[in-house]
Amino acid sequence: MKAVIDLGAGDLILAAALVLVAGAVSLALKLGLERRLLVASLRSVLQLLLLGYLLRYIFALDSAWAVGALALLMVSVAAHAALGRVSRRYRGLVTAAFLSLVLSSILTTLVVTRVVIGVEPWFRPQYFVPILGMILGNSMNGISLCLDDLLERLAERRDEVEMRLVHGATSWEAARDALAGAVRRGMIPILNAMTIVGLVSLPGMMTGQILAGADPLVAVKYQILVMFMLAAATALGSMLAALMVYRSLFTARQQLRHEAIERPRRRN
Repeated sequence: MKAVIDLGAGDLILAAALVLVAGAVSLALKLGLERRLLVASLRSVLQLLLLGYLLRYIFALDSAWAVGALALLMVSVAAHAALGRVSRRYRGLVTAAFLSLVLSSILTTLVVTRVVIGVEPWFRPQYFVPILGMILGNSMNGISLCLDDLLERLAERRDEVEMRLVHGATSWEAARDALAGAVRRGMIPILNAMTIVGLVSLPGMMTGQILAGADPLVAVKYQILVMFMLAAATALGSMLAALMVYRSLFTARQQLRHEAIERPRRRN
């Protein structure tokens, strides 16, 4: 296989010209997105360069503590980003998002690296960090959609839920439809991605390996692994997030704490 073709500063400057196409469209249609495109482009460059140097340092350390600290930072940022897309809130939502991401992403990453791939040691950063990043990116979206949908259902269908409780249903029976619908909503993106992978889209994991010189069939095998692990992590994370909301908003006396759910927030 041929060596990877490195990109110099001049190559990246040429690539930046591609963003000008988006800027031209914004100007032509008077979308007013030129400033946001500029800021987003600069942030992308700075954030990715910072990440590159950080990963180079962590890879050189090859330390479980360093990998663990980076993983905690990644999960914290993912939880914050996930909550930014949830229109309603309640006290304890931050904990629900964080714990569901920690449990689902870390567990799935450990299963993939330690059991499926057989990485030694388990914290080998070249495997652990990128796999965790892929899982967090997808779990974050799933959990965000799940939380947003569930809180909206419990707030908008409060009368329906309380009617079931009045007629003798347990809190689980009264909330089951809302919980199932929210988890289903959280799973939609990954299910759509699995449906079109290889036909419409060529995923980043597979593309990266091919560009790095890997055999296409080897890249395909890793991509299959990636799709399965993303489905598992998203399902687990959405389910855990929904259950934590359920435990927080229903009392031991089978009552819905509807007053704890805040009014809709303006979406970012």
